[in-house]
Amino acid sequence: MKVILLDNVQGVGKTGEMRDVSDGFGRNFLIPRGLALPATSGNIKKLEERAHVIIKRNERNVKTAEAIKERLEQAVLTIKKKAGVDGKLFGSVTPMEIAETIKKALDITVDKKTIRMAEPVKMIGAYTVDIHLERGVQSQLKIEIEAEQ
Repeated sequence: MKVILLDNVQGVGKTGEMRDVSDGFGRNFLIPRGLALPATSGNIKKLEERAHVIIKRNERNVKTAEAIKERLEQAVLTIKKKAGVDGKLFGSVTPMEIAETIKKALDITVDKKTIRMAEPVKMIGAYTVDIHLERGVQSQLKIEIEAEQ
């Protein structure tokens, strides 16, 4: 079944794209939730009329993501956690904690799902995490984990 996406759907595509999906996924999930429309000739014409608006919005999103990328790459965030004598943390630093720290320190809202860590952060030290901001725009953020006194 061909559908036109009305919103970004992870694993399927971005707003305005036409995608082939299974009939059940399209009829039972995407269309009822307002995430897609069936790709009929009338809907395709509507999409073409709205295409320039969607393209401009996507370009604006990429420009915003580039500006956020610059701010994130210049920053070094410090997160304080309880740790043992040997520098091992009690628990680990999660993407949610990193997103909250970014919001507090830089006033930038980042979805925790976009934060990628090579390995779990379980020791005191300096780390680099990848943040996928927008399609084709990735940032690397330096974080320092310190022991809480």
